[in-house]
Amino acid sequence: MQSKLEAYLCGLSGKQVAVIGIGVSNTPLIELLLEAGVSVTACDKNARESFGGRIEALEARGARVRLGADYLEDLTGFDVIFRTPGMRPDLPQLRRAVEAGAVLTSEMEVFFQVCPCRTIAVTGSDGKTTTTTIIDGLLRAAGHRTFLGGNIGRPLLSDVPRMEPEDIAVLELSSFQLMTMDRSPDIAVVTNLAPNHLDIHTSMEEYVQAKENIYLHQGPQGRLVLNYDNEITRSFAPRARGEVTFFSRLGRDEAAVALREEVICRNGGKVLPVQDILLPGVHNVENYMAAIAAVEGLVPDQVIRDYARTFGGVEHRIELVRELDGVRYYNDSIASSPSRTIAGLRSFPEKVILIAGGYDKHIPYDVLGPEITAHVKCLILTGATGPKIRAAVLAAPDYVPGRPEILETEDLAQAVKEARRRAGAGDVVIMSPASASFDRYKNFMERGQVFKSLVHALK
Repeated sequence: MQSKLEAYLCGLSGKQVAVIGIGVSNTPLIELLLEAGVSVTACDKNARESFGGRIEALEARGARVRLGADYLEDLTGFDVIFRTPGMRPDLPQLRRAVEAGAVLTSEMEVFFQVCPCRTIAVTGSDGKTTTTTIIDGLLRAAGHRTFLGGNIGRPLLSDVPRMEPEDIAVLELSSFQLMTMDRSPDIAVVTNLAPNHLDIHTSMEEYVQAKENIYLHQGPQGRLVLNYDNEITRSFAPRARGEVTFFSRLGRDEAAVALREEVICRNGGKVLPVQDILLPGVHNVENYMAAIAAVEGLVPDQVIRDYARTFGGVEHRIELVRELDGVRYYNDSIASSPSRTIAGLRSFPEKVILIAGGYDKHIPYDVLGPEITAHVKCLILTGATGPKIRAAVLAAPDYVPGRPEILETEDLAQAVKEARRRAGAGDVVIMSPASASFDRYKNFMERGQVFKSLVHALK
């Protein structure tokens, strides 16, 4: 019997397909389409030289290529257009193509159409990568075969031929991926919501609406896991069509998974003592609570405890880089919003030396000021948002001049040098920018790698 993926690819026979973006998400998609004999035009704003031979390899397999500043012009001749994650679906060029009859879709949308196994997906403003990783790790430890992907870095459409009905696909989904989704996972998790990505979304309302697509298309058998302590996520419950499971670090009675006397409990039964969680910070307690709610009925409690004692976290998320002369250096490059940096600061009992600042996503920083005055003894700023963060600190009710000391530096290299000069034995230095990386780096991973290289070069 023909699989859903085979049927979908057969339906593209004789059609003209454009794939917008030749990056991590879409290169496997382009290769899959070419292998199926589909006529593909790959489009990207970057020049040929920046791809290191990848363009020539795709052309050798039959792809046509459009590169450069005009890569989105004249898309009206295509039957199907795959947009890259992060590209708004209402761009004028895309809108004109749709009006002319094109179907606008994405790798993730097609994956949900053809996936043959159960799906668990996680979204939120903070914690979604760690929560997704924990869910996948727990399932694997319990003996399930899983496929981990989505916004976490691996597209899964090309893995569909290897999937069996008893497998589980575990996905992290961004607001950009969810904007046009018309299908939802079997189990949906929303960790929390706060202002984010307002440089691309037109408003906070649009951002929240995009996130809601993770559950709005579930049926009665679906499960929605929500953070009861977050007002926005809590408000989703009345619109859910399936089962709703709340988790609460504040121990609210309405939550099936709740923290009680430093133990994560589920339906009143003790599951995981907080002291067994290797990852630091209360935000990671919440990440485990979300994961425990998601894997109910799939993972035994003992497996959860054993996993929590050994899982050391995901790279670039409060990652211990090095200890030098009694000073611990942490890489928290994933922190591209104030709420994420706040979670990082609250992970340490002592006041820290904080390196912050970066690309401006046009989100408010006022909530960060009081947290910095409470948890930071030296603030080192760099990047476009440096002045905004400084202003937020100066406006904080408890700010006293010099507490924290505030420095502005030209770049990350100088920031690390200044942190080294001011740090003494027992201090913590954390790079947690509260900002995106795009002012100077391709992504938060590159920024984190640069920081780690600079720290390892200290003598």
